[in-house]
Amino acid sequence: MDDSQYDNRIFTAFEKKEEFTELQNQILFPEPSGRSPGEDAEAYGGIAMKISNILDEYLEQSYLVDSHLESLITPVVNQLKASASEARAGVTERNSEYTARVAFLLYLYVKFRGYKTITRFFPHEIADLEIALGFLLMPNGPASIPRYWSLRYIMLLWLSLICMLPFDLEQFDEHEHRGRTAANIESVAKAQLSKAGVERDAAAILLSRLYSRKDTVSKFPAFLLWSKDLIQSSTEVFSVMGCLRVLCEVTKSGSAYLVQDHLPAFLQVSLAVSEHKNLMSNTVIRKLRTKLVARVVLRLLPVRSRRSRKRGKILIGTTDEQEESLDNDEIDVPEETESTLEELFQGLQDKDTVVRYSAAKGIARIAERLPADFGEQILDNVLQLYSIHSIALARMYELPTVAEATWHGASIACAELARRGLIANHKLQEVLDWQGKALYFDIRQGSHSIGSSVRDAASYVIWSLAKAQSTDALAPFMVDLSQKLVTVSIYDREVHIRRAASAAFQECVGRTNLCPHGIPVLGKTDFYSVGLRRNAFLVAAPEVAGYEEYRTVLIDHVLGFTLRHWDPVMRQLGAQSLKEICHRDMSTLAPTIATRLAEYLTFPDSADVHGALLALTELASECRQDVHLEPLRRQIFSYLETIPPTTVLSHRHELITAAACNLIATSIALEDLESPSKGALPPWRKIIEFGLKNRGIAVQESAAEAIVDRQVLCIVYEYAITADTGTYDQSPTTLQNVEARRNAYASISQILENVVPRLSEHLTPAVVCEMIDSLQVGLEDYTTDERGDVGSWIRMVCIKGLADVSVILLANGQHIPALESYLPPAKFHTAIGGILKQGVERLDNVRQQAGQQLLRILELQLLNLPGKERWAVEGGSLMHRLFLNGEENIGWHEGTWLFPKAVQLLEIKEYRRQLLSGLVLSVSSRTDSTQRPVSTSLVNFAKSLPPRETADAGYSSQTLAEDLIAHCSQNLTANGIVIPVLQTFNVLLEGDAFEALHEHPSGSQSLRTLFSIASRNIPKVKNVQRISACMRILVNMLPMPALRPQCVAKLPEFLAHRYPKMRADTAEYLYLILQTKDLGIETDEAEDVILETEWHLADNRSSSDLATVREAAWRCAELLSEE
Repeated sequence: MDDSQYDNRIFTAFEKKEEFTELQNQILFPEPSGRSPGEDAEAYGGIAMKISNILDEYLEQSYLVDSHLESLITPVVNQLKASASEARAGVTERNSEYTARVAFLLYLYVKFRGYKTITRFFPHEIADLEIALGFLLMPNGPASIPRYWSLRYIMLLWLSLICMLPFDLEQFDEHEHRGRTAANIESVAKAQLSKAGVERDAAAILLSRLYSRKDTVSKFPAFLLWSKDLIQSSTEVFSVMGCLRVLCEVTKSGSAYLVQDHLPAFLQVSLAVSEHKNLMSNTVIRKLRTKLVARVVLRLLPVRSRRSRKRGKILIGTTDEQEESLDNDEIDVPEETESTLEELFQGLQDKDTVVRYSAAKGIARIAERLPADFGEQILDNVLQLYSIHSIALARMYELPTVAEATWHGASIACAELARRGLIANHKLQEVLDWQGKALYFDIRQGSHSIGSSVRDAASYVIWSLAKAQSTDALAPFMVDLSQKLVTVSIYDREVHIRRAASAAFQECVGRTNLCPHGIPVLGKTDFYSVGLRRNAFLVAAPEVAGYEEYRTVLIDHVLGFTLRHWDPVMRQLGAQSLKEICHRDMSTLAPTIATRLAEYLTFPDSADVHGALLALTELASECRQDVHLEPLRRQIFSYLETIPPTTVLSHRHELITAAACNLIATSIALEDLESPSKGALPPWRKIIEFGLKNRGIAVQESAAEAIVDRQVLCIVYEYAITADTGTYDQSPTTLQNVEARRNAYASISQILENVVPRLSEHLTPAVVCEMIDSLQVGLEDYTTDERGDVGSWIRMVCIKGLADVSVILLANGQHIPALESYLPPAKFHTAIGGILKQGVERLDNVRQQAGQQLLRILELQLLNLPGKERWAVEGGSLMHRLFLNGEENIGWHEGTWLFPKAVQLLEIKEYRRQLLSGLVLSVSSRTDSTQRPVSTSLVNFAKSLPPRETADAGYSSQTLAEDLIAHCSQNLTANGIVIPVLQTFNVLLEGDAFEALHEHPSGSQSLRTLFSIASRNIPKVKNVQRISACMRILVNMLPMPALRPQCVAKLPEFLAHRYPKMRADTAEYLYLILQTKDLGIETDEAEDVILETEWHLADNRSSSDLATVREAAWRCAELLSEE
């Protein structure tokens, strides 16, 4: 069962007790298994995990296990006691590992139900002190092993329980060693105070109970002094945490006289912490210090019965006069109270929630023990915190982000005061005014907002007031309060806030019975109804809006907050919710709302404009259902003219553009389409055209929906022409519209598919051929921008488009007159060649798309098509044998699988040029997963070819070289073409694919042509990559005797090149060839010259250095030219 199932399941009993008990017994009473220690530990880990998972299931309903705790825990603690006793006695029947496992089992119980509940079942007899303390004091005992933290934790808790027994600890000491037992307990606990784990908490509890005993209270002053010295001299955060935790426990559960007697020492410890900047930067230490100062003052004040018990007092007959007398009792307020309250007020503004919450509880507890007039002053100080950041601001949104901590602290302080009945009736108005603002506290911060904690605390305040205040006192505020709570429970963004507001409303309904339509509204906004945001917005809101008292408030909140929210999803749901509310009475509500929304369209905030457009779209959509609302729909459409063009026609505001397109789709009328254009284009036309050209997918889809929804075919036609033309025009403006061109290409095959049943009536052969030509041109789109090769998006669409067009026309060929004019065979084979070229290029996803579409065409059956052989794929039998042979088709994206097969397609003459062009680009790729397999495959294929063409062999290595040279010769000035070809030649030369080519006159002539290309104008070439490729061609030709003289003669141009890096690369590569190839001459002296010359260190500005390099270059050439 997964976590989601746990969340949705409600238990009624501890159903898994038997399974749980069986798992527990496997740990408590293990049977011999013969497993190795490692296997045994693994088995135990599995059992412990199952036990933990079962307890986690019941974590939110832990009370269901309470009745079973005694029967479950007693065997565990008995085993722990027995194991500890045996360990002290030296009996080894139970090892340390077993003891630690039992302790960890008890730790799981403590984590599940709390130490106060679980320790009640621990043994606490006098004899147990010796067992527990002796076990912890054992030298090198189990408790000293670092990984047994749970064992130390449980033993310390057990010892803290035993310390509560009313017997003198000196009874356990010998006469000459009085106080040893207490000292041992103190030393054991102090040793654990510096731990980072739960042992520190257990040690603090143990020490607090030790110092609270009458026979050991004398040790407490020394501990206070030790704590103060530790805080002043140490930077060990965990040790300080432990000390503060001890003092907090003492002030909480110890005697009031203990605190009063050592008040100066407590204050000195608190002051020492506050003066230590490093310590005060720690959240836990600030929290503990806040608890400490509050509890110290609490123990100085007398316990008083306050109005928080009012209802109970009425039941037992306590009169109002008696309560008043209690409030007016005068007490001596300690002077430390004021300074402590000042610190606690500062704590309410702390950056961390736990500190603020501790301060709030401390303030409320102190106020509860003070006279009523003092309590009212405390409330005034709390309420002043709200105005610190908001006194001069007009809107909540203008608050600084630091205001969240202050408002949250003030709210939870008000909640704690209200829960104790400490808010006077005449203060309710002011308190509720601030809580009404806090319910809407939401400040934008970057890409999110803050303030949910404030809204949650405000709900807590109202819940507390409903529980503690009288019905008569709350009656004047309940209508307004109910409206705000219901609004927040429906429209807040966070689920826990919606549920908190719902709980507060439920408390108001149940306690006061003053909420309008309380029970019915509560049924629509209960815990489960508001759990899902969509359900709250679209189901609960319209149902609640059925009551007049809530309808206007809900509408105002949607218009004023939800539609202007920073989250676009909230704005979208808010618009839909507004439509559902207006659905009850569109003729009355919609016109007023539309007018208010129109004002937002001119606001500078993009969120306001977007929310208004969404809401107007929903209203216009609803108006289409009623002809009587047609004037309102036309009015909504006219509001488009009020939007500033800089807002709606901006690439920064894609959401607004998309929303405007959607509004056009729902509100435009036929009259608007047919109205003649007067000069400039109407605003709605500009918006749609801008949307179609936008880069964002959502904007394009919205614009397309507007077109389809209202049949604005003129725009489709004009934009399709523009987009197709854009494929030829590579201007900067066009390059920015990659997505638009992609979508235009994608529409070509869709248009053809829609009209193919009546093709001759809609499209002429010339238009279809132009469509095919456009797709063919799209295969050459290699546009790049900051996102990378975005042209691949277009190439992939065009690959599919060419395949779709071919399949559509050929599959319906028998019904298309003059098919050869719509799909000329030459264009069909050109398309196949283009797909093959893309199928062997460098991008995996493009190759995969090309492979899938090629196989689609190969598998197409042309049964009844006249002259079908003209559209048969050339070399189809070879392709079937390579790719459709029944073997597992790994995919064209996998280069190691594809390229050994793809190079064999060079045998097909009709597609050879395009295929070779694609292979050349892949060979020059920097992607290793593509470059390595294609290079290896091409070299192996070239080696398998005969040197010259024969009757049996239609392709040869000479033809391959000629094809590569022809591809290069046509574009000698284009580095993008020449460099890949030269790199391909280098791969073939390094792999000895042309080893025998120079022995034949025609092959030798091809190599001379290659040499001419590589050695042409080297001093004038500036592209380093091209120079490097040319250099490698010349060096790779050195082993060929017929070409060696020309190559050697050109070597100095590279060895003495003006670029130092080029000189060094040439020398390095030349040395590698001389070492690995046999030139048929002695090369030792040339190698020595290469090694002795510092090619890359020479400075072109130093004539002597350059002369040395040139001399070495010519000397090297001279040595290599000797026979």
